[in-house]
Amino acid sequence: MFDRLGRMSDFAWQSSLLGACAPSVDEDFDALVRTELSAGAWVDHLPGWLQGADEVFATALQELPWGQRTQRLHGQDLLQPRLTASIPVADPPAGLEILPRIGRLLDARYGRHFERVGANLYRDGRDSVAWHGDRIARDLPQAVIAIVSLGEPRTFRLRPRDGGASIGFSLGAGDLLVMGGSCQRTWQHTVPKVASAGPRISLTYRHAYP
Repeated sequence: MFDRLGRMSDFAWQSSLLGACAPSVDEDFDALVRTELSAGAWVDHLPGWLQGADEVFATALQELPWGQRTQRLHGQDLLQPRLTASIPVADPPAGLEILPRIGRLLDARYGRHFERVGANLYRDGRDSVAWHGDRIARDLPQAVIAIVSLGEPRTFRLRPRDGGASIGFSLGAGDLLVMGGSCQRTWQHTVPKVASAGPRISLTYRHAYP
């Protein structure tokens, strides 16, 4: 695994029995539930959509070119509290052939061409992402962003950009969460720090923007 400086080190991660099967997804999205938010935003959630999520997690952990980027905040360049990597949807690393399949199913269901996958590795409870809307999509009237969660569960929260109560989803291994409509423009989302958590990877599918 990676230590706090982003270097490879040993760590303990126990796969679940349910995650030990070959990777596959439910093509019919049968258990998907949509939550309508305010201002034309919505969120779809489908628990356990990706079967064999532990195999995908282990392969992504080893094969992706993880790195720790910096971001400009209050005039300083600060390391992001997570590791990131980019995945070419059309030509993924060996062992991640399920990723183009996921992209095609998302294309068909949401009427968008998902051409990019960004991976985030949350090494433990100290890794997080602050409240935000997608940097480009928040300037568009509508956008769709799909997240497939791997590894240990973490809470994913959303709140109205202009203020108001937040709502949360506990995303476990193989869960699908899709934000659509005006969500990136009128709402914000976060994966907050927690006292203790195991490693988690989120695979974020984004479509082409004008």
